[in-house]
Amino acid sequence: MTGNLTRGVHHIGLTVPDLDQARAFFCGTLGFVEVGGVPDYPSIFVSDGTILLTLWRAADPVTARAFDRRANIGLYHLSLTVADDAALAAVWDAVTAHPQVVVDAVPGPMRPGSTTRHFLIFIPGGIRLEFATPFA
Repeated sequence: MTGNLTRGVHHIGLTVPDLDQARAFFCGTLGFVEVGGVPDYPSIFVSDGTILLTLWRAADPVTARAFDRRANIGLYHLSLTVADDAALAAVWDAVTAHPQVVVDAVPGPMRPGSTTRHFLIFIPGGIRLEFATPFA
């Protein structure tokens, strides 16, 4: 067999403390569409037409601990691609208008000299989310 064994991301599962809060953020703020779920788990599935996110409610949201990249193994943050700088600005406006979003890093180059621009936020419930223009 030659070439890659995989073909990109199928879906990403995120544990959240509150499904309604996560649904409101992804569907209401970012324009994702709810495409399914498992009520008994409980979970919902949302998509932007390119990526599928499975949002699972923590068994006990009160005692669930936030991820610490220095102490935990696992997903540190999720980065979503936007088309260009104009789209990055539009997403910035949408997410920073949300009263429960916490800004982690304002829009700027991904690293010095890079034409790729990004910003990072914590969404309601505490998950770290990044938005970035394509690599150039």
